Amino acid sequence: MQFIKQASLIICIATVAACATTVKERVIVHDRPETQHVVIKHAPAPIVEVIPTAPAVSATWVPGHWVWFNTKWEWVPGHWHHSHVRTMPPTIVEQITVAPAPHAYWVPGHWKFEGSDWVWIKGRWYY
Repeated sequence: MQFIKQASLIICIATVAACATTVKERVIVHDRPETQHVVIKHAPAPIVEVIPTAPAVSATWVPGHWVWFNTKWEWVPGHWHHSHVRTMPPTIVEQITVAPAPHAYWVPGHWKFEGSDWVWIKGRWYY
């Protein structure tokens, strides 16, 4: 009987040791609370602009667009650019992450015209 207890103990220890050596990393998953209320501050609807006559044949119209500045959306009026400008690319769909604080709000990503091209401003949390 003593031999069987010792053999069982050795098998248990060997099994635990084998399992312990195969663990390579520990993963902790935090689920998003189902009750979390996300406040999203979307840009207002685009403002309709009357496009004036081009100052030169080579000029390209850059349409007006909303950009997030400090704590609010601001309208950047359309204007003529001295050379070719690609059209504003389509909006990039971004994943909204978990809010860093209960009072935080999400500002979606958006395109902004800088220099002579469109630049994507990533969405982020503000608080």
